[in-house]
Amino acid sequence: MLRRINLSAALICLVCFFLPWEQISCGGAQDSVTGLDLARHDHVLLWLVPLAMLAVLIFGVLRRRRAKPLVLSLISLISGGVAAYLMNDERVRVDDASGVISARLTGWFWLGFIAAIAVIISSVGMLLRRSKSNSEVAAGI
Repeated sequence: MLRRINLSAALICLVCFFLPWEQISCGGAQDSVTGLDLARHDHVLLWLVPLAMLAVLIFGVLRRRRAKPLVLSLISLISGGVAAYLMNDERVRVDDASGVISARLTGWFWLGFIAAIAVIISSVGMLLRRSKSNSEVAAGI
């Protein structure tokens, strides 16, 4: 169950990267900028967001049932943390920018950000479930 949540959240975060993140308005004109646009122009580190989510999806899909879920849990934890950190950094940048040009975050950004946090939470759950099952095996239950 946690694995499905983890992979679904990673897919949602990946898709949201290509949807509008910022709504920019100046006077009467409006435009929107996607995460891809931001990564191509000014914020090169944002390329790590789709790469990290692709890593989670690839390892999650290729992982066999009998293989230990430790690798997927650790990759998900690190990838989700990187994605959430970079997206939060973008949020802070948009909130600090005040002036003639008004920029605000869209719902797609927030959905992707919440999905990145869901990747972190589900990977922690997978790690805790793994440690609980290891302690039961060691106790002979």
